[in-house]
Amino acid sequence: MITAEVDLKETGRIIDDIKAKVQRLIEISGGMQCVDRNCDRILASIKMLELNISDVLEFLD
Repeated sequence: MITAEVDLKETGRIIDDIKAKVQRLIEISGGMQCVDRNCDRILASIKMLELNISDVLEFLD
């Protein structure tokens, strides 16, 4: 079994930061579909990270 030390709190903060930046990008995109669609995809991936990482933090606190 392979184990790694992971700072889940720092990982969660980075995920939150990425999400905020993507949401800001949507705000300033001016409705450009190529930006909005790609940001939607990124947000979907971020949601999966939240389910896998950020939600675990709730149980650790």
